Amino acid sequence: MKISQAFARKTVTALGLLLLAQLASAQAIPDYIQQAVASKERVVAMTERDANRHPAEMLVLSGLKPGDTIVEIAGAGQYYTTLLSSVVGDKGKVLVFDLPYTEERNGVPSRAFSASHPNTTHTIVDYNDIVLPANVDVVMNILYYHDLPLNNVDTAKMNKKIFDALKPGGVYLIEDHNAEAGSGTRDTKALHRIDPAIIKQEVLAAGFVLAEESKLQAVPGDDKTKMVFAPGTRGATDRSVFKFVKPQ
Repeated sequence: MKISQAFARKTVTALGLLLLAQLASAQAIPDYIQQAVASKERVVAMTERDANRHPAEMLVLSGLKPGDTIVEIAGAGQYYTTLLSSVVGDKGKVLVFDLPYTEERNGVPSRAFSASHPNTTHTIVDYNDIVLPANVDVVMNILYYHDLPLNNVDTAKMNKKIFDALKPGGVYLIEDHNAEAGSGTRDTKALHRIDPAIIKQEVLAAGFVLAEESKLQAVPGDDKTKMVFAPGTRGATDRSVFKFVKPQ
């Protein structure tokens, strides 16, 4: 079968553009983030989730860099904790806060991780009593905002504490499972989903500005009537990603 020169040129051009796009995308991710994602500390149980969780792009969105101080709300399992510890490096700090009920399941591995990583501390605390340091660069809450009311956490007070802890220009990055628009917190307990409008409303009320609402974790075909841990749904939910910033 003969292939015309014009068709061949178009094919080569298309492939070239694709390679350039992939190269540009890779170059847009700083070396310290690429190295964190490729770290040998990350076990298979972590890396096999990367295709759905886009950790490199999430870290770029957060603006986290070496030397920064980051607060991680609910670090159970160390999926992000491992990445954060690598990114901030020896001069940075990762402060992980988990609720008391996670102690039995995640306390031992979390304490072991912090013991072997001097830049990381792990604290078990009722979030209503949480005390955060000043001049934090980034606060990250991944897939856990909807759990705050489920654990009787006063979200208004917690958001204000986070606002006060961040330095001017600091980032509050939130990702969570989407419920149906207009549903509020109706499905939070049964489905572990939340209407993204609730997150925006509550966080903006604390004084933050919305810098970006990313579609990075969007899954248009997600059935929002299903529980997020249901077979076939876990890891494939439609999720909102918000980058809130404390005004300068």
